[in-house]
Amino acid sequence: MREPIQEIFLAANLLYRATDAHLSGDHSSADARLRAANMPAVRAWTESLWGSRAANPDQHKYHRERLVPGSPSVLEEQQRIPVRMPSQAEKHAVIERYGRNCVFCGIPLISENVRIAFSRAYPDAVLWGRSNPVQHAAFQCMWLQYDHVLPHSRGGDNSIDNVVVTCAPCNYGRMQWTLDEVGLIDPRKVPIQKTAWDGLERLLASTPEAG
Repeated sequence: MREPIQEIFLAANLLYRATDAHLSGDHSSADARLRAANMPAVRAWTESLWGSRAANPDQHKYHRERLVPGSPSVLEEQQRIPVRMPSQAEKHAVIERYGRNCVFCGIPLISENVRIAFSRAYPDAVLWGRSNPVQHAAFQCMWLQYDHVLPHSRGGDNSIDNVVVTCAPCNYGRMQWTLDEVGLIDPRKVPIQKTAWDGLERLLASTPEAG
């Protein structure tokens, strides 16, 4: 929906180095890098995709929904597949297929469990309040999501053929729209570009209760 900005990758590097520092016992350096990754520019990028349109007047540049004849209708709640999210086994299969980068914009992704582990270890550096402005910008932006290619509200299921990994801004920015309606390329029809990004999952090996 929007090209990523360089600050997102700078923040990811800071979080990667924070993880290394934490695992080596250098908690002061880890804390400093976590704080440095909480970049206003990253928050602004995220807000431009999922924030309110009133507060983000340029959002129309990235949201270009259109009506596509023949698209599935939005279903009533009782008509949708009852299970909203994939199982743990299905999530693992999706990660194995796509890796840990958003299939739409390509930014690195970090699971909720990793963010929770960091937030517990560094509560003052990794804030996670009840509203967007009081959530750590980098963890919010790179929050790994299991996104339905055909949205759940349009009849999509949790099969590995319908679920991909995305960042939270791409997921919540697209909402109930189909790929055709927002002009996105179907990620299942292009070569998968895996990277060496590990999602900082190595952190969980040292804090197994977070998993």
